[in-house]
Amino acid sequence: MSYQCSGNIPELEGPRIRLRPLEEGDAPALYACWTDEEVRKYSDLPDLPDETAAAELIRLLNRLAATEDGLRWGILLPEAGIIGSCGLNWWQLEGAYRGEIGCELAKPHWGKGYMREAIGLMLGFGYRTMGLNRIEALTDPRNERAVRLFGSLGFTAEGRLRQYRHTASGFQDALLHSLLREEWEQAEYNKF
Repeated sequence: MSYQCSGNIPELEGPRIRLRPLEEGDAPALYACWTDEEVRKYSDLPDLPDETAAAELIRLLNRLAATEDGLRWGILLPEAGIIGSCGLNWWQLEGAYRGEIGCELAKPHWGKGYMREAIGLMLGFGYRTMGLNRIEALTDPRNERAVRLFGSLGFTAEGRLRQYRHTASGFQDALLHSLLREEWEQAEYNKF
């Protein structure tokens, strides 16, 4: 039988952070993250006029788990609260066994290894619990930080998808990165 979350978003715990289901009370912190121009620069986040819109986005992301279309976690740093979010945006079992991850982190927490830890937790869940064989990540080619992060986690840059996304500034290319289960099994960080 294939993995089904049935609306359940499990908590995942690492050495410094915890991934937990998003809550409407996270709206102020996520609104600040999701509307920060530096965070938005290379993402396809929707425009959010206020914290109410952020709360609605949280409800939408949580509903995706109920329809088996996505899992989204809040990244909780115990001493700071919610510092971003990450998730498996979609997955395909039966015949493909692959999924795609997405993430964003509040700028004050960049460069401290929190997103690396969060992605490590998601990868472990994807391979061990969901039975995925391939996990993909799409990045804006100009987002050097994300390209380095996925490279450091063992992802292979497979190529450029030309004009893959449409944004407010027009069509944008995307880089496709992937990590196979067998590669992950050999990685040092997969101990989460």
